Amino acid sequence: MISRRLFLLAGSAGLAAAAFPSLFPPVTPAAAESFPVTKSDAEWKAQLSDAQYQILRHEDTERPFTSALNHEKRAGTFHCVGCDQALYDSSKKFDSGTGWPSFWDARPKAIGTREDGSFGMVRTECHCSRCGGHLGHIFNDGPQPTGMRHCINGEILTFRPGETPA
Repeated sequence: MISRRLFLLAGSAGLAAAAFPSLFPPVTPAAAESFPVTKSDAEWKAQLSDAQYQILRHEDTERPFTSALNHEKRAGTFHCVGCDQALYDSSKKFDSGTGWPSFWDARPKAIGTREDGSFGMVRTECHCSRCGGHLGHIFNDGPQPTGMRHCINGEILTFRPGETPA
């Protein structure tokens, strides 16, 4: 259920974006870039659930506190549901209190990033480096040693317990 404050905030941002489009540049989906794993839109739809498709291919966001992976504490590895690439090790996961699985670092070369100017703010979007699927955003308010918080949609991750980092 959307609160009145969130509704008013979202409406205000939408009106501002419409009135001042230069302040809110469009986001170019990572899917527009070239990646080693490519599939047609029909192939993505056939492989993914509706929610996974919207997040991974259209940069949607799951509701906070809805992912079972938010509470996952076992040793293992988190993979991209789109191409099965290993993205995050459980040793780098932490409870950020934001409602999404959070990590202080990704596996080497597993993610790509780009500037996201949507919603009237500048954020760092991250995506799978193999298939271009949208994962979430990276913020600079995480724990040491990196100080970063990779805020990731749990819906687009699969977890393999006991899998050790390569």
